[in-house]
Amino acid sequence: METAHLPALADELLGIAREATSGRAGRSTRSGRDLSLRQTVLALTQDNGMDEHEANGEATLQVLVGRVRLRWGSEAVELQAGDVIDIPNARHAVDALTDAAVLLTVAMR
Repeated sequence: METAHLPALADELLGIAREATSGRAGRSTRSGRDLSLRQTVLALTQDNGMDEHEANGEATLQVLVGRVRLRWGSEAVELQAGDVIDIPNARHAVDALTDAAVLLTVAMR
């Protein structure tokens, strides 16, 4: 079984994101034996993010480094390192307010 050290992975991915034209980088840390659970660390540079999209199942977003905004419909919430939130079952987007790394956990439907 492989171990992932999230602070080191967040730092590594932020370095990659800072060099990428998209301002993003990511790596899955767990795909699940039956692909029913996925965890991915995503690094986003300030003013970049993930465009509006649908969720593929129940999901949470945990901020590892920095600050982000989670938006859906007419609502939004700002999150900082240490915060975790259930992602609403609606089209949503994530904006990096600072260079940030997040852990996205999705329980596939």
